[in-house]
Amino acid sequence: MEKVKEVVAQSPVVIFSKSGCCMSHTIMILIRGFGANPAVYELDRLPNGGEIEKALIGLGCNPSVPAVFVGGNFMGGSHEVMSLNIQGKLKPLLIKANAIWM
Repeated sequence: MEKVKEVVAQSPVVIFSKSGCCMSHTIMILIRGFGANPAVYELDRLPNGGEIEKALIGLGCNPSVPAVFVGGNFMGGSHEVMSLNIQGKLKPLLIKANAIWM
């Protein structure tokens, strides 16, 4: 849990994913489309990825990937992030987190 908090505090946008997850890829493209440069951690390629995945599940991430954090706050998975985008709320969150400027 501490490792997740530590990583999330280092970047305005953090995405935990797995290399073969198409929904993680979709969310990365969506966020990059706004001009943000998210920090991406592919759990299946990290030596402590299993430990981080357990911590994400403990935080309520189900499924564990993608898990998106903006401004240090957990936004949810692909469904929640897509919903925020459709509602027009994702861009303001990215601006508030200083992930984008316009």
